[in-house]
Amino acid sequence: MTTEATPRTVVTRYIEAVATGDLPTIRSSFSEDATWTYPGTDLPLSGTWRGRDTILNDFLGKATASLFTPGTTPTITLTNVLADGPTVIAEWRAQAEAATGARYDNHCLGIFTVHAGKITKVREYTDTRHAAQALFGL
Repeated sequence: MTTEATPRTVVTRYIEAVATGDLPTIRSSFSEDATWTYPGTDLPLSGTWRGRDTILNDFLGKATASLFTPGTTPTITLTNVLADGPTVIAEWRAQAEAATGARYDNHCLGIFTVHAGKITKVREYTDTRHAAQALFGL
């Protein structure tokens, strides 16, 4: 008998996989038609990213790869998780040296929707002013 992971477990496993760079787990955490909405209107990351491949390759991959000092990855620390049915609210802290030379230290919150053991939707909230200054020098 197979037991489906709870939405809380799916999101926690995903964020832990991001923290350790576990790409297969990151990929398997999302449904094919997932969406990720990043806040703001004027940052290159702002907007809604549609589809697992777009989220992984273009948003989390290409769009963020050049934002940090080459050879480094952000330290991701999961600080809180609340779950109610298919909705999971996760809070994490991301820290790294940005390619701009600035220190990136941002608290992030994501509202995740999970169906059939896969993340189908994420709405992220973060300090976009800090992101603009540290990551983009704006």
